[in-house]
Amino acid sequence: MKRRHFLQQSALLTASVAPLTRVLQAAGTEDFRFRYLVGSSMYGELPLRDILPDVSKTGAKAIDVWPRKHGNQREQIEEMGHEAFAALLTQHGVTLGCSTRYDLGPFKLQDEMRFVAKLGGDTIVTGGDGPKEAKGAELKEAVRSFCEKLKPHLAVAEETGINLAIENHGNNLIDSADSLRWLAELSPSPRLGIALAPYHLENLGLDAPQLAALIRELGPKMQVFYAWQYGMGCMKPMPKSEELMQMPGRGELDFSLLVKALRETRYAGYTEIFMHPTPRGVPILETAGQVTAEINRSRAHLESLLAS
Repeated sequence: MKRRHFLQQSALLTASVAPLTRVLQAAGTEDFRFRYLVGSSMYGELPLRDILPDVSKTGAKAIDVWPRKHGNQREQIEEMGHEAFAALLTQHGVTLGCSTRYDLGPFKLQDEMRFVAKLGGDTIVTGGDGPKEAKGAELKEAVRSFCEKLKPHLAVAEETGINLAIENHGNNLIDSADSLRWLAELSPSPRLGIALAPYHLENLGLDAPQLAALIRELGPKMQVFYAWQYGMGCMKPMPKSEELMQMPGRGELDFSLLVKALRETRYAGYTEIFMHPTPRGVPILETAGQVTAEINRSRAHLESLLAS
């Protein structure tokens, strides 16, 4: 009787705990949400006064400001003054999330870190610097050297609370899956991370399953995720319908696998819906309203994948 009673109680306990276990297991992914970031370069060289009112319409709270040649909003800030820009941000309920500075490179960002911190931002995106054709052990040592050279700059990043995100830009030290793996492993500071651009990795032959696997490998070292695919490319003029295939939901890349990986790894960084127009410096579509609508088209696609 005692054994029977024990088995009965065990069955009841298992039955009562099982739903809670399922809830706890699901809680790790079901409450995941994207932290959207709007790239000012999507609007070409339109004035910040026209862009900022639309940021919240895209589901984002923060803007990523770009300089020439992709936009000119960073120059606009200097022209209007930092205080005037801060007032505009407050007026439209937007924060400065990120400043993208390929023009400065990774070793001339200390003043930019202080600027971003002063305006309440937390991230700067730039490229790597080093030999562009390194492979294997040579690549690992090149990434190690890059990280070592960054240490004085990372000290300022830690002092100012800024994340330095290195994008896997094409024709760069950090451009391949292996270089990203080494950067994640050898990074000497939690302030040094990765801005992952699927576009450039697709261009190197990675498919959606491989991209999803890489996201899982990089895990918390990812600070920015560009919702951006290769589509038909962005290096030559083409009909707008083909150019827009860089956007999620238009090209062939299966974003569902990437979204699943982001959700499973509890990705906490920014997600920037993105593409490059040709020529650079023009809006992806003619008006701010049209650009915002196109971003929202892709956002709806990402959200549908999150809900599935």
